[in-house]
Amino acid sequence: MESANTIRNIAVFASGNGSNAQNLIEYFRQADCGMQVAVVVTNQPDAGVIERARHLQVPVEIMTRESINDPDSMLAITDRHSVDLIVLAGFLLMIPSFLLNRYPGRIVNIHPSLLPRHGGKGMYGRHVHEAVVAARDTETGITVHYVSDICDGGRIIAQERIAVDADDTPDDVERKIHRLERQHFARILRETFAGR
Repeated sequence: MESANTIRNIAVFASGNGSNAQNLIEYFRQADCGMQVAVVVTNQPDAGVIERARHLQVPVEIMTRESINDPDSMLAITDRHSVDLIVLAGFLLMIPSFLLNRYPGRIVNIHPSLLPRHGGKGMYGRHVHEAVVAARDTETGITVHYVSDICDGGRIIAQERIAVDADDTPDDVERKIHRLERQHFARILRETFAGR
């Protein structure tokens, strides 16, 4: 008999290019763990994630900020796709409290630094990599964490580290972070939620 807490269907929320979303879709299609990306939700009608998801035949829901923040609209989407877990992958809006209440301990984000360094409002993507270089950090990495009502403030699930060389540019740091994301993000999700 299946546990009521079994995680099967993932909704990936993304606002940008979608490389993490694509990696998650492909990873869970090959992993024998019962999890899959059931839907991609984006707030940007021209986001690259749309084409990536459609190419991989994953449904895409393009929603305005208002509809994401409307319980009737948003929960209709998660219910339609039987969503068990929400994964933020470059999603630039705060998650509304009704979703946090509906999915306690089942909304996860990936951040491109070792939180609590370089987190918080406005710290995403290239802004983070520039901050790492400006601070002359000797290491950076990725942080996978639970989402709370505080930006980048949820409990940390896992961190993966990589060295920052003295002559690294923000572009160099970005490449290193993308490599860590590809290597570890889906695995961390599987190890945290498969069979739960």
